[in-house]
Amino acid sequence: MAARKRASSVSIPSKPDPSGPNAAPSEQKMTRNASGEEFRLAPPKLGVIFVISSLLCSLYLYLLCFHYKVENELRRSILINAGLSLAGFFVTLKMIPVAARYVLRRNMFGFDINKKGTPQGEIKVPESLGIVVGVVFLIVAIIFQYFNFTEDSNWLVEYNAALASICFMILLGFVDDVLDVPWRVKLVLPSFATLPLLMAYAGHTTIVIPKPLVAYVGLEVLDLGRIYKLYMGLLAVFCTNSINIHAGLNGLEIGQTVVTAAAILIHNVMQIGSSTDPEYHQAHAFSIFLTQPLMATSLALLAYNWYPSSVFVGDTYTVFAGMTMAVVGILGHFSETLLIFFLPQVLNFLLSLPQLAGIVKCPRHRLPRFDTATGLLTGTKDGTLVNVYLRLFGPKSEKSLCIHLLVFQALACAFCFMLRHFLAGWYK
Repeated sequence: MAARKRASSVSIPSKPDPSGPNAAPSEQKMTRNASGEEFRLAPPKLGVIFVISSLLCSLYLYLLCFHYKVENELRRSILINAGLSLAGFFVTLKMIPVAARYVLRRNMFGFDINKKGTPQGEIKVPESLGIVVGVVFLIVAIIFQYFNFTEDSNWLVEYNAALASICFMILLGFVDDVLDVPWRVKLVLPSFATLPLLMAYAGHTTIVIPKPLVAYVGLEVLDLGRIYKLYMGLLAVFCTNSINIHAGLNGLEIGQTVVTAAAILIHNVMQIGSSTDPEYHQAHAFSIFLTQPLMATSLALLAYNWYPSSVFVGDTYTVFAGMTMAVVGILGHFSETLLIFFLPQVLNFLLSLPQLAGIVKCPRHRLPRFDTATGLLTGTKDGTLVNVYLRLFGPKSEKSLCIHLLVFQALACAFCFMLRHFLAGWYK
């Protein structure tokens, strides 16, 4: 979900394509709006991206290269993946304006509801640009196989299965953007997308019983068998939909993904540095190999989606990002930690549950109300974290509200690190 109102699906008689083979050079590869003016995408907000990436990358590289002892071969693979991810950032940055022109030609655009009644609210905003991030992510992840995996690698099957699940979810997300799939169907779609991962999963299906409960259970390790795979599938369904419903502000969908991805990277490096088990190292490195390209390509899209947004990410991006983080949490064996990173999404889901379950009437857009006189957003009675935050702390501008919610996301991730630190050795 995003703060948008989709264009009518009623077909309009099309005019001859000005970019056809007989078009004049000045008309080729040009998209025009209703008034005949040439479409120009607003330049990316690279200043915001530079500040965010500088802070996150400095801490991450310090932990990887200096603070923790990471074996040279593993560090080399991580840095190669980081280099490919950086290339993916620039490719995504370059391809978004190109893709924006194509989706506008197919009438895939929306209007920003949170700016309704202002000149910005009348601008056609290209939709579904998450498809660019998804495609570039897959290309980077596939190319990386050449540098890291051999044909007999134990992780290659699960790596390809993970990519298959992510690719499946990108396809289903784009189908949703085009066909506008009902909510009940959206909840089921990730279940099918996880099938390649669940069928190829060859890892353990055990859980470590918390030490305070060992005396009552009588076991230190419990094998859940197929129930564990069911849990994996449900986790993927939750992660995929949780980002999709915690949305509605320019930059919020990508912002929460970037913050959570940064926390995942830091967590993985910390776990690699604090363990001597090679298998444990590989599990967390596997997570890094998928999270780095996710974060790099997302930052490129954020440059266009930050307030005021010049493109909409669409459900393609939200379900892709959710599935990717679910996959890295499952195969990296830190699903409990991932759920604490997702604390704002869990809270938003609990607040949304009465409306999602049909107990309370659920409107199509559960967005705050925009006041054209003040330019501020005010909370409605809808059960979302965005509205509850506004009801508690008062009206705010869209940009300010988004920053507050992203700070809350960062605090949830920091809380998770503190919790793991204080419970280490006592809980497990």
